[in-house]
Formats: sequence, C-alpha cells, structure tokens
Amino acid sequence: MSTRTTSDKIDPVIESRADMIGVFAGGEKPPERWRIGTEHEKFVYRTSDHSAPSYDAPDGIRNLLMALTRYGWEPVMEGDNVIALSGADGAISLEPAGQLELSGAPLENIHQTCAETGRHLKQVKEVGAELGLGFLGLGMWPDKTRAELPIMPKGRYAIMLRHMPRVGTMGLDMMLRTCTIQTNLDYASEADMVKKFRVSLALQPLGTALFANSPFTEGKPNGFLSYRSNIWTDTDPHRTGMLPFVFEDGFGYERYADYMLDVPMYFVFRDGKYIDAAGLSFRDFLEGKLSVLPGERPTVGDWNDHLSTAFPEVRLKSFLEMRGSDGGPWNRICALPALWVGLLYDQGALDAAWDLVKNWSIEDHQKIRDAVPKEGLCTVMPDGRTMQDLGKQVLDIARSGLNARGQVNSMGDNESGFLNPLQDIVDSGMSPAHQLLEKFNREWKGDLGRVYDELSF
Repeated sequence: MSTRTTSDKIDPVIESRADMIGVFAGGEKPPERWRIGTEHEKFVYRTSDHSAPSYDAPDGIRNLLMALTRYGWEPVMEGDNVIALSGADGAISLEPAGQLELSGAPLENIHQTCAETGRHLKQVKEVGAELGLGFLGLGMWPDKTRAELPIMPKGRYAIMLRHMPRVGTMGLDMMLRTCTIQTNLDYASEADMVKKFRVSLALQPLGTALFANSPFTEGKPNGFLSYRSNIWTDTDPHRTGMLPFVFEDGFGYERYADYMLDVPMYFVFRDGKYIDAAGLSFRDFLEGKLSVLPGERPTVGDWNDHLSTAFPEVRLKSFLEMRGSDGGPWNRICALPALWVGLLYDQGALDAAWDLVKNWSIEDHQKIRDAVPKEGLCTVMPDGRTMQDLGKQVLDIARSGLNARGQVNSMGDNESGFLNPLQDIVDSGMSPAHQLLEKFNREWKGDLGRVYDELSF
C-alpha cells in the first residue's frame, strides 16, 4: 500500500472536476516514455521458530529497515517511527503485519526489473542473515492466525484495521495475511488507457491462476488455489471487484472518477498525521462538508490518497496497476511484468489480446473471476475451453509482443525468456498451489514447516 510522506511542495486545492480528471490525463505518455513498475511483497519470519517479528522487538522490523540503510536507502518517518525507505530502486515499505514490499523504480525493460529485484533480494537476505530473519514468497501466511501477527505503527493502517470488520469478513486477512506481486504500466491516451484497462481486467483471472500460490491457512489446506484472491471477495464491496462499468460504452477518465467519488473514504493526511474519515464521502469533502475537517476542501494530494484506497482487480491512478496475482519466488516476480508488458506495450499484441476477450459479457467476466480462486487453470471459459487453453494463447501473444519490443540484454536475449516459468505452468496445467499441495500430501507428509525451506528467498 502507498506510503504518504510530508513535502514542502504546496498542494493545490481541487477547484473543479477537471482537476480530478487531470490526475489521470497527466499520466499520458508517448510510447518511448512508457515505463515498468514492479511491486512485490514477502513475509518476514524468524529463522529460529518461523514466528513473525514485531516492529520494536530486538532484531525486528525497525532494525531490518535501519540495517538496509547501509545500501543507500533513506528512512521515511511517520512521527518517531521509520515506516519506509526511499532510494534509487524505488521504495521499501511495510504492509500492516510487517510484510516487506519493494515498490520498484519506473524502468525501461524487464531485464532492468529483474536486476532491481535481484539487488533488493540480495540486500534483504544479507541483513536477514545477520538478524536471524528469513523471507517467504507465498500469497498468504500458510500457518499464522491473525492473533499471532504484529501490527506496524502506521496511521492509515490503524484506521483501516478499525474499519475493515464493518464492511466485510476478510478485510483483516487481506491486510495481515497476504502478499502479492503487482505491475504498474503506462498509457498514451484516454483511448489507450481504456483498451488496456479492459484487456488487463478481463485477463486478470488468468494472472490469478498462473500465480495461484496460497493453498494453506493456519497449517492446513484451505480448499483454494489462491485463497488470497478469495479474500478479496469479502473485503469491502465498495472498493473491490471486476468493475463491470469498465466494459460499458463511454468508459473513460470521467467514469472512473465517478466510481472513486462513490468509494467511501478512509482518511485525510494533515501535518504528518492521518485523520480518521472512514466511511465518509469524498463528494462531501469537495463541498467543504467533511465532518472531520469542516469547511476545508480537498487538495490534489487528497485525491491521490483516495485513489490509493480502492482495491479493484485493476486500478487506475496516473498509470494502470495489475493487482490479481499472489506473491511468489524470484522468477515469477520477473515473469509478471513480462506477461503484462508483452500484452499491453505492443499494439499488435494488445489488439490480439482484445480479440480474445471482446465478446465476453459482464456476466462472463464475473463468473470467471468467481471460479478461478478454486479452479485455477481448470476454470471453464465462455466458449467451453479451459483457462489453461486461454493461457497458452495469451502467452503466445505476450511472447510475440516482447519479441516485437526487441529489448535485449548484454547477451543478446530479449525479454520473452522471462515468460518461461509461466509457460511451464500453463503447459503442465498445474498452478504453483497444485505443486505445493502435492508436496504437502506426499513429500512433506503433512509437515507445513517444510514450506519455509522451499519457498524462502
């Protein structure tokens, strides 16, 4: 999740609807300026007993962050607490229960993305070895109850933790017990954004199936391949889901702004602190009628904060965020941006991907989304084929898109090789969760502690 920082820059008050739409329009870039941002989270645990370290404990999360400053990272403070780091490779931040996230810098190609990931993992593993900490690549804590997990001292999380149980049964699980990999991508125009949004939203369930990696809850199988994805179905209906209006005629910046105006607020950030505005209306805020800040009107920064509090499968800010995939190992961190860049950053590939999904109904989109957390690549598509069949087509398109980009490394390899882990998955028809369940039942003989040996970075 986003980390807000104080700034000396004057934040303009929103004077009109155009100021809100301008945040989206301001993200438009010509193709030569399109970049790739990759975010990945991992669980932090003590190697001695697999427990989750608290923030203030000896060799805990605070010490982990401070130790990483030796690599040039600068602390980001909230009050007296370091809650994030900033540096040349982007930002390192904390999820609510201490999950560690790298929000990578905007980069030109997947080779750079994978090198950035490698630098980050090398750094955290070096520090972790000194502190007795390990890092686990899964979509959900496999063996922890909510009560066993610490809470990080971030103001926005305190507000969300209070609010989540009011609107769904699994919001606390989302905050405390899940990890994801995300990719952030650019668009050239409103029309380009619309097509990319529609294609990526329609195919987000495929990303869920390919990366499904959360089949355990509290030490035993939970009946799902991606329980992380299932958690989103009862987190908060006002700010999650497949956004059917994206596929309707006339969708664009204005329609997404209307959606966000209907999403209830969480907070307002003032003077380095979070003010609880959970459940209140941003429309009231625009009219100076927000009860917690009477007479005050929002700034563009407040609007950007609000945009970060919706959690649909694909999210629009001044770029598009792909949000449907579970956390996982290094090669899948590199594979996710390869998948979406291959599909969305080459016009021929984008057109071909749209041809695959353009005739699906809104009901089709929802049916697929509902089935995938349990059925993965076996999910039946509208034409009677399986998600595995669709995956083979989509990977062929993504590979052609990456080949067309012609971004090669020093060895002359283009970006298409980063799709190989996904090709292995789709060829086998087995999501990563299937493989974990098979090991749990056979090789591990029901000992889930073995997951720390095999899924740690």
